[in-house]
Amino acid sequence: MDINWTEFFAPVWLSVKISVITSIIVFILAAAAARAMANKKFPGRSLVETVLLLPLVLPPTVVGFVLLVILGRRSWIGKLYEQFTEQTILFTWGAAVIAAVVVAFPLVYRTVKAGFEGVEKDLEDAARAQGASELQVLRYVTIPLAGRSLAAGYVLGFARGLGEFGATIMVAGNIPGRTQTVPTAIYVAVDGGNMTLAWMWVCSIIVISAVMLMFINRHS
Repeated sequence: MDINWTEFFAPVWLSVKISVITSIIVFILAAAAARAMANKKFPGRSLVETVLLLPLVLPPTVVGFVLLVILGRRSWIGKLYEQFTEQTILFTWGAAVIAAVVVAFPLVYRTVKAGFEGVEKDLEDAARAQGASELQVLRYVTIPLAGRSLAAGYVLGFARGLGEFGATIMVAGNIPGRTQTVPTAIYVAVDGGNMTLAWMWVCSIIVISAVMLMFINRHS
């Protein structure tokens, strides 16, 4: 059968764009949260950890529903966004990024936090004793020693953003050329009996994920 290459590449390009943006945003947020929580003890710590990790155990459709309510036109966030942009945030590729960030956050957070907690506190204290600022300690001691966990966290964020389906279809929908990502495109293709196109999209995700893993493994 003839393949419409424009139809094929549109979800691939959108998925890659969403995954790159998602991985950057979620890595920054997760790294900041992990740094603040690593090896810290304070009242309510367990509650904070529970909230941060909650999307990990919730069904994606539940996460999507909550985001649908939070970002909807009746919410203050939705009204504020619509006031400045004159359009709703729902059913746009930006909504897909938000959904992917929320779903990917717990995975990245746990991985990065484990890396920070694996750094010997004595090494950081020794650097401080030599006059290093907190930023210098982070840059020259903590990050290099936790580098593998940080790289793994970034890859997890990228991969989760690339494969997100449930929450994405709730808040972004499946609009060809606008919000249709590879996972949603695969679902539609299989449902419509177009197995050739479905296989091509499956292979594209496998190739992109493999290239990402090879790059990280080579440079970690």
